[in-house]
Amino acid sequence: MAGVSLPANSPEAEQREAKRRSLYEILEMACQFFESRLGSTIGASAREYLDKRSIISTTRTEFRLGFAPDGRDSLKYFLLQNGLEEKQLRECGLIIIPEDGRVSYDRFRNRIIIPIQDSNGRVVGFGGRGLSTDTKPKYLNSPETELFHKGELIFNSHRARSPAHELGTIVVVEGYLDAISVFQAGFKATVATLGTAITPEQIKLLWRLGSEPVICFDGDKAGRAAAHRAIDQILPLLGSGHSFNFAFLPENQDPDDLIKTGGISKFYQVLEMANSMWDVLWRRETANTRITKPEHRAELEKRLQALTSLIPDSLVRKHYKLKVRLCLMDLFWKHDRLNRSGRAGNTVSYLYQSELIQGGPTRGIGAERLFLGLCVEYPENVVDRIERIAVLNFRGGGPDLLYKRFLHDLILIFIENESVTTDVIYRKVSAEFYFVLEELHGSKTASLPSGHRLLSRLPILKTHPYPDFIVKLFLYYIDFFDLRDMEDEIAAIVKDYPAEPENEVEEQLLARQSEILNLRERIRHYDNSIAEEAANLKTLAGQKAKFASLVA
Repeated sequence: MAGVSLPANSPEAEQREAKRRSLYEILEMACQFFESRLGSTIGASAREYLDKRSIISTTRTEFRLGFAPDGRDSLKYFLLQNGLEEKQLRECGLIIIPEDGRVSYDRFRNRIIIPIQDSNGRVVGFGGRGLSTDTKPKYLNSPETELFHKGELIFNSHRARSPAHELGTIVVVEGYLDAISVFQAGFKATVATLGTAITPEQIKLLWRLGSEPVICFDGDKAGRAAAHRAIDQILPLLGSGHSFNFAFLPENQDPDDLIKTGGISKFYQVLEMANSMWDVLWRRETANTRITKPEHRAELEKRLQALTSLIPDSLVRKHYKLKVRLCLMDLFWKHDRLNRSGRAGNTVSYLYQSELIQGGPTRGIGAERLFLGLCVEYPENVVDRIERIAVLNFRGGGPDLLYKRFLHDLILIFIENESVTTDVIYRKVSAEFYFVLEELHGSKTASLPSGHRLLSRLPILKTHPYPDFIVKLFLYYIDFFDLRDMEDEIAAIVKDYPAEPENEVEEQLLARQSEILNLRERIRHYDNSIAEEAANLKTLAGQKAKFASLVA
């Protein structure tokens, strides 16, 4: 109908197809043999092992698990009795024929047998798990055959396909039994590679199952090394709309251990904390990297640019290269800041115990509680900066953003009243914010002073600091909130970066990043100054208390 001539069937092609059909049939016979032996008396030790792994009978049936007896030629004898030849068994990878002329023998002996099926569910090979701790290797795969190419196969792909399409993702674990355990626990969109480093062919197969597969590795050194090797395979194939995420299990735990101790919900938690491919790549390249000298920095930048140049898709490559420039600016600034401060690690404020500057957009919803409490306790500082405070973008306080709405109500009180004190705020605040005001500040009671909740969060205020100290606190937090918005803004720009931006757009973006670094520097200055003054206030308060006790 299309006017295209079909290729004529050649005798050779028909012969090859007939041979492939016969290989599928032989492997199916072998699979049935292994299944029957698992259920027989000689499979007792294998069933005991599966019981210990909590693999139930319905799962064994679903995955067609079997057992290869310990005899030298149990499978071979069975298949020869059914009219097959040794040559055919060797072509299927079921027996080994020694080159020195000795008698052939079964490849799989005294092992749990896991059939490996293609995308259509046909058996193409086997994986064997040794029962004895002395068995080497612990896992044994079929050799490369006409049907079995382990670098081009994904274990359990035919079962996981539909669940993966429904979820929009696929999870890749390291071993067959890990995949079976996760599948049995209820997460059906789970597959495994065949005991080797991930290959380009497997990457393409995984993208057919989901646009952003999650590779779930052990959290130890070997697991992270495997993730790093996977990235090197993925980069030359990366394209628009396709990527990978990486989840790392707790150290010394595999998926089976995790599910046994914490249930499938623990596995979901690991998946929710998955790292993007960029994050894993960035950590790999910057870990233990010297950046003290310009030539060190140039070497790091050169290495990152070389890696991102491997990406064939021009748009994705442009995004990655931009990400490299922005993140390097951020990294170098942090390094220089720590060198200037002479303090180890990130600067920790006396205000609250969390990082001020993080790798991604700055966070810290606890800052809203502190700042709003300060606004109630020191309203004169709000009057002096009401224009900047009125436009701050607050978060937190629940799904309905109570803190943001409370700030709006607070600003109205300042606009509508000529003189605002803490008592005025308590009288004028809207009824719906009574409990918010109490939570942020804390009204006076018989046993507690006014502002007791704020004082419990910022105990340095109990020392009655100078007005200049309070002013610095206000400026510190206002800049902090502005910085957070600027970082979110630049993150959004990078996410929606145009396919073919003009040079001016990129220059504006880099200039914006410079503004962020300058604002961070100003916040750092406030942070150090506040910390130093807070230490002096605490010392002075201690001396006063000591003097008072001596007088008493």
